[in-house]
Amino acid sequence: MSDATTPALTQLNDEELLFKQSVYEFADREVRPLVREMDEHAKMDKALLPKLFELGIMGIEIPEQYGGAGATLFHSVLAVEALSRVDPSVGVMVDVQNTLVINAFVRWANADLRQRYLTRLATDTIGAFCLSEAGSGSDAFALTTRAVEDGDAYRITGRKLWITNGNEADIFLVLATVNPEAGYKGITAFVVERGTPGFTTQNIERKMSLRASAIVITVCGGLSFSSSSSSRSIRSITTRPSGYMLTQT
Repeated sequence: MSDATTPALTQLNDEELLFKQSVYEFADREVRPLVREMDEHAKMDKALLPKLFELGIMGIEIPEQYGGAGATLFHSVLAVEALSRVDPSVGVMVDVQNTLVINAFVRWANADLRQRYLTRLATDTIGAFCLSEAGSGSDAFALTTRAVEDGDAYRITGRKLWITNGNEADIFLVLATVNPEAGYKGITAFVVERGTPGFTTQNIERKMSLRASAIVITVCGGLSFSSSSSSRSIRSITTRPSGYMLTQT
């Protein structure tokens, strides 16, 4: 039997310590001077966003071939922790980008979708994960947003609430039920770009904390997605002007 033991998560190696410290130093230098103003105005400073991408923490798990850092989920955790010491609003934005949006593309998107979107998410584009609704927060499988087949297309209708990164994002992963009878297996995620006809965002009332972290309402007012051929693997669904569906059946 090997005497080797797995180190505790709090026991960082030299590379992890250097990474965490570099992110904290960035936050102390670039974020801290902006915290009060961003909190008072309940808005992220736009000049900060390119600096986050330049640092490489907006695409931590994205493979290097798509312009990302090719690191691990644990590196995302370290980055979020370091940023949140200075401003948790910035930490939340980086968290959603890496652990929800990018995570979904890396694990479930096909090659075409990875090439199309991961390169953007790694360089200059923020994403949002549209899951929660008025009646489905903790109970995510109770969502009511529907994607209904309409001839050779899907038509999506529904309303999402408390969507983090909603003001900054240009790519939205919108979860909808395709087959209610299949339960959670009938849920899929549609990739919707800002500006798609029928898709809108609305600001929510002022918050008590994490004020610079924008949470919005998103409304799908009959988005139309043209259907591809049926498949039992991940597939893409094109829409007008741009949109795709990730699904695993």
